[in-house]
Amino acid sequence: MPDPVIVTAAITGAIHTPTMSDALPVTPEQIVDAAVGAAEAGAAIVHLHARNPENGAPDQSAEAFEPILGAIKTRSDVVINITTGGAPTMTVAERVRPAQHWQPELASLNMGSMNFGLFGMLGRFPDLKHQWEKDYLGNRDIIFRNTFQDISFVLDTLRDSGTRFEFECYDTAHLYNLAYFRDAGKVEGPLLIQTVFGLLGGIGAHPDDVAHMKRTADRLFGDDYVWSVLGAGRHQMSLAAISAAQGGNVRVGLEDSLWLEKGVMAPSSAAQVARAKEIIEGVGRRLATPDEARARLALKGGDQTAF
Repeated sequence: MPDPVIVTAAITGAIHTPTMSDALPVTPEQIVDAAVGAAEAGAAIVHLHARNPENGAPDQSAEAFEPILGAIKTRSDVVINITTGGAPTMTVAERVRPAQHWQPELASLNMGSMNFGLFGMLGRFPDLKHQWEKDYLGNRDIIFRNTFQDISFVLDTLRDSGTRFEFECYDTAHLYNLAYFRDAGKVEGPLLIQTVFGLLGGIGAHPDDVAHMKRTADRLFGDDYVWSVLGAGRHQMSLAAISAAQGGNVRVGLEDSLWLEKGVMAPSSAAQVARAKEIIEGVGRRLATPDEARARLALKGGDQTAF
């Protein structure tokens, strides 16, 4: 039988803005409740960003994570993954700061630079409450910078913390970038590779795109990686089904999609985890527990973090 499915729930992110959905958690209390709810629904990992509680803007200060991390840990044994992606408008030094300070079991790491186009959302959400939302979403000049130097900086900064990585790969070249760092001895398996589909500026969300990324990863990494799939927006559940059916793992959550199904906005990340669970069990698999995820990904354990 295939390994149990590691479900990651990405709780709030830095793409969607507060006006888009009342379900999007903004305050520390909302983020904690959303993360614990997703864990109770079956997520083994929660992927965390923080936000300004007043206006919902991304906040990548270490202090912004303080009221979130300990509160989740008190209520759940879920694996906590802190972003080093932050928002594409931030410097890499800003983005790595929370993971550097709190030394989580997992941190995300984007494996290549890319154009980042969020402006298509403006037409769907014309009545935004905050000026920052309009400026952020309307920016057609965003390059999400993840140079070889930037990636090396994150790896070197977190090297002695024991933190391992969720390697986010938005296109085929990002897999080759990861192979370069593996061959250079900067990272070692088992590699958690989160292949990302459907964001403007990255690879598309057609099943052929998924197959191409999977074939490339198989050829580059053999059995030394753990494959997971993130489908953005309306592609979330259909790509979750493809991954689950092919022995892979799944990422869902309001960071990646505001939708539960066509025409129905998700009331929570927990609801998306529950829907993913139905899909996973429908193809004859089960969800991994946090401890099963820890063992499979060679994580250091929740007692080895700085929170």
